[in-house]
Amino acid sequence: MGFFVLAVLVVALLAGFWVKRYVYASRFTPVELSSKEQDVLQAKLSRLESTRYSEPLIPGERSRDRKPPLKPEKYSEEGAIRDISLTEKELNAMIASDPEVASRVAIDLSENLVSILLVLPVDEGFPVLGGKTLRFNLGVVLGFADGQPVVALKGISLGGIPLPNAWLGNMKNRNLVSEFAAEGGFWKLFSDGVSDLKVRDGHILISLKE
Repeated sequence: MGFFVLAVLVVALLAGFWVKRYVYASRFTPVELSSKEQDVLQAKLSRLESTRYSEPLIPGERSRDRKPPLKPEKYSEEGAIRDISLTEKELNAMIASDPEVASRVAIDLSENLVSILLVLPVDEGFPVLGGKTLRFNLGVVLGFADGQPVVALKGISLGGIPLPNAWLGNMKNRNLVSEFAAEGGFWKLFSDGVSDLKVRDGHILISLKE
């Protein structure tokens, strides 16, 4: 009898832990970069954005409030950098620029795998789980093989329970590029523009073609 009561208590505790962690999941703490890490990330992002754009002066606007005029620049690809390299911390810091998103999304980079953790609220009208906050984990295999990128769904779990492949349209472990590039559209364009794709522990590298 004592053993039965103990077993019931253990099951109850485990069930309580599961509900607290996965059904009433807490939001994530946004990632913060050090000053040096922020400078490195900003240098990477500055290559992708214009920081010297200027609009015509509006009547009544003070000239000292205007940004410097954009200088003409001859187009050239000589010496151009074609690699996009980001660390796991930099990716999460970019997400953290939107506090609401940062508290619900976190990314992990490991060998050939991107894992995305999501904490999402369920609509009040949804049966049983309405009004709850659920914890999803999604794994995507990324790499490069046979001259083309590899993008494959490894799986999705809800509350730590992996969803059946049939529920995911039997798409687990199928390279979306090789499956759909022949049809044209996004996956062909993506494949044609990428020369290498690597995910390592804490780091992702995308090399673009000319």
